[in-house]
Amino acid sequence: MGNKRWRIILGAALVAASAALYFVHFLIFRDVHHIFIYLIGDIAFLPLEVLLVTMVLHQLLEQRSRRALLHKLNMVIGAFFAETGTELLGRLGAFDSVVDEVRDNLVPDATWNDRQFASARSAVAAHEFEVDASRSDLVALHAYLAGQRPFLLRLLENQNLLEHQSFTDTLWAVFHLTDELGHREDLATLPDSDVAHLSGDIKRAYALLASEWLAHLQHLKVNYPYLFSLAVRTNPFDSKARVEVTS
Repeated sequence: MGNKRWRIILGAALVAASAALYFVHFLIFRDVHHIFIYLIGDIAFLPLEVLLVTMVLHQLLEQRSRRALLHKLNMVIGAFFAETGTELLGRLGAFDSVVDEVRDNLVPDATWNDRQFASARSAVAAHEFEVDASRSDLVALHAYLAGQRPFLLRLLENQNLLEHQSFTDTLWAVFHLTDELGHREDLATLPDSDVAHLSGDIKRAYALLASEWLAHLQHLKVNYPYLFSLAVRTNPFDSKARVEVTS
């Protein structure tokens, strides 16, 4: 209410100031015809001014600001995958019994273009991951996620992440999985119904993480080829990947 009142007072003051200036103009020049010529001309130009300032200039500035923000967010996403995401993706992949069906889409190389990345992301999004929480070591997964929790919490402190919805969803899925695992007293003796529940939580985090990882690799290939090279050489889905450069 206070903000609305302030706007009304400011608007009234500006109108009053304009009227006062026009009145001073009339007192000096005594030319009403001249006043109305420029008044109507100024009013006629207002729609064009709105078009130029609000719809064109403002849009250009907003796009520039958004590009700068996305660049910063990609730096944060890069830090996430360097510290946690890539290894976590490999750990979650160990629970997937049909990863070989989509493996080729998760092993990009230097020859990939935007069309191939888009095709790979579509294939991963459409892939039905067959995750079984009893297939790998839940205790080790929980220990890893618990150790990464402080780093993940610091990421969530970055308010700019709200501008990147898909990455935020991925982080929340990872946090939820961490909490689910942390609330079990004994991950080695779970009933089948609880194993199925945890399988769903792993599948959610795994699918989101895989899609986000491909988008991150595409960004690296375009903007940071040297970082893309390292990501390819540490790809958790490529059994032939070696960090050492051999050729």
